[in-house]
Amino acid sequence: MKGKNLRYLNEPSSRPGRMTRTGFVLLEHFSLPAFTQALDTIVTANLLRPGLFSSRTFGLDDGEVVSDLGLVIRPDARLTTSAAQELDLLVICGGYRTELKASDEFIGLLKIAAEAGIVLAGLWNGAWFLGRAGVLEGYRCAIHPEHRPALTEISKATLVSSEPYVIDRDRLTASSPSGAFHMALDWIKSLHDKALVEGIEDILAFEESRYRRIKPSENICVSAPLREVIKLMDANLEEPLELEQLAVYAGRSRRQLERLFKEQLGTTPQRYYMELRITEARRLLQHTELSQVDVLVACGFVSPSHFSKCYSAYFGYRPSKEKRLVK
Repeated sequence: MKGKNLRYLNEPSSRPGRMTRTGFVLLEHFSLPAFTQALDTIVTANLLRPGLFSSRTFGLDDGEVVSDLGLVIRPDARLTTSAAQELDLLVICGGYRTELKASDEFIGLLKIAAEAGIVLAGLWNGAWFLGRAGVLEGYRCAIHPEHRPALTEISKATLVSSEPYVIDRDRLTASSPSGAFHMALDWIKSLHDKALVEGIEDILAFEESRYRRIKPSENICVSAPLREVIKLMDANLEEPLELEQLAVYAGRSRRQLERLFKEQLGTTPQRYYMELRITEARRLLQHTELSQVDVLVACGFVSPSHFSKCYSAYFGYRPSKEKRLVK
């Protein structure tokens, strides 16, 4: 792997130019995985060709910010209009528990940034803040399913997509960590040559195959409505959605969903959702150093006893007996 990627190091770009300046606004309870996936892609580009990008983190005030995983981060600086105007890309990093409210100052800043031609991006529910500022009018965008109705309500001229990420002209949006990774990669592809992008993909492909889930909807032949529901399930393992919520997001009734699962997959929605969560738990136990408690929380189980019972019923042994493959 190392030798393979040496060929990309310092390879001359077909589009030489000045450094592209990126900024990440970390909102309270922002999704740390989504943020790091986007940032990792940019950092890897610099590893291959130093000096292509700069990156800074911003807060809405001078204090620390708590991520969705409880980690406390102190941003590099407070976001100001002058700081934003020095950027080429401004990314709003939201999260599942990020409150959908914004100060007049923040909204005004986003409007100024848009008028200045700065590329604006939103991760998880970051698109809501762009919509609130009126800078998504006439654009397609991606946002976490939980927040689609809220965005539609405040920005009626925005086309809200169910895709994991969307790049529409100078607006970049992603609804999940995986979407953030591919969003950043496609954005870099629009700025630089194919060799650089291939280098980033080669370096990160090992991590992706080992630590990121293979999307189940890509491996089974199902109808478009059912594929949409499966994507929603897969994107919400930590806090599983109720069947009624899935039906609303997919524009189907509960009975219609049950019929689709039975006819095309031979199972119930509840059983399929459980299989997604329990197989993801097994993957985490095998290929990461996460504790059993961290794994059960990440996969939406309410207690160790409940997790152990479901795991045993599915695999025939307790999660404590699972083989750890991490060296």
